[in-house]
Amino acid sequence: MVKLRLKRCDVVKKKATCSIPKRGKRSSEKGGFYDPLKNKIYLNIPVILYFLEQGAQPTGAVQDISKKAGVFMELSPNQQT
Repeated sequence: MVKLRLKRCDVVKKKATCSIPKRGKRSSEKGGFYDPLKNKIYLNIPVILYFLEQGAQPTGAVQDISKKAGVFMELSPNQQT
């Protein structure tokens, strides 16, 4: 099963770095990012919708952020989570 997950990002000496999730799998598409310090959200909605239509399951955090952004409103009624 494919999961939509958040990537951990850190700022070290004014340089943003992103680490690969501990499971060791690289993401093929960037679905967006969330910076809790600046409260900034960037979502690549077409990519997220594509993976949701293919059967990917969002994690709890991704689902909460996507609901706030209204991503699930763009899915067809039979695919909404």
